[in-house]
Amino acid sequence: MKKRKFMLIIGVISLVAAISAAFTAFFVLKEKQKKDDEELMEYLDNSIE
Repeated sequence: MKKRKFMLIIGVISLVAAISAAFTAFFVLKEKQKKDDEELMEYLDNSIE
């Protein structure tokens, strides 16, 4: 019984860690894409002038 409870706790902690990592990766990639888009717009504005 103790082993089953321990495995459940480890499973829940692992699930929370995986979800946190997924959200972090998503937001980091979204920020990078936003930065790349801003740099592209700046480049295009400067190349037109």
